[in-house]
Amino acid sequence: MPPLVDPRRQGVPSLSRGSTTTNRAVSLLRWAGSKRQLVPTLAQYWDSSFARYVEPFAGSARLFFHLAPRRALLGDINTELMSTYASLRKSALAVHRALMSLKGGRQAYRTIRQIDPRSLKDAARAARFIYLNHFCFNGLYRTNRFGQFNVPYGGEKAGPLPNLSVLVHSARLLKRARLESCDFEHVLRQVMPGDFVYLDPPFSVRSRRVFHQYDATTFGEGDLKRLRTWMRHLDDLGVTFLVSFAESAEADQLRRGFHTRSAQVKRSIAGFAAKRVRVTELLISNRRPGSSKQ
Repeated sequence: MPPLVDPRRQGVPSLSRGSTTTNRAVSLLRWAGSKRQLVPTLAQYWDSSFARYVEPFAGSARLFFHLAPRRALLGDINTELMSTYASLRKSALAVHRALMSLKGGRQAYRTIRQIDPRSLKDAARAARFIYLNHFCFNGLYRTNRFGQFNVPYGGEKAGPLPNLSVLVHSARLLKRARLESCDFEHVLRQVMPGDFVYLDPPFSVRSRRVFHQYDATTFGEGDLKRLRTWMRHLDDLGVTFLVSFAESAEADQLRRGFHTRSAQVKRSIAGFAAKRVRVTELLISNRRPGSSKQ
């Protein structure tokens, strides 16, 4: 793997390692549609009496890392994402070493992007994913029809790469979680009374320009219907759930019969920070925040 060369020995700029003073200063992953701004509000639905935290659309798992639950079940259909979490959980130090040996810059990014991740060992594969996620445009994850990651370079304005402290802290929390790469229904079939389920599906909103940065084909109308069916089923089981979704006609289908509150967040149109606008996301649950569990 040519790019895995220590930049300090090659006379090229070294990638910033970030601060070592805090685990929360740098997030593990960037993610389009991240719930970073909503985490304090989302956390109001959780309390320590829940037996387990369950998240079928894990993505960057912002809420999971914030809550640090004792037990968790994390799933996502993105195989590269879940294998990265598994490798990090196995050895944060090995992933850090591989990550810190990657070159910086546009050309190195393109070279690393072209590498078949299946040709790499676990730690190098995870480092590649974290690197590409960090330096790609707007934290997007998109592949071509051959399954190859094809998001363009986004520069280094995202700040420092996650440092060893962040990786170790993340790995420690991931050791508490069962990890699965699968469709969300497979995860939900494992839910039991006493669990808390957070559902943050990809937006499938056709009518709002601000959401064009998401690929609606990855989660379409049929998936929304499946999700709605599962929301009713979880409610029948007495399992507390929370759904976050963009205010839209699609969200109106999900919210019927359940408690709903709105939250304002800033989103960038087409991913450009200069075009940030306030949009509304709906939080849908069968439990009001702060109330006793069902």
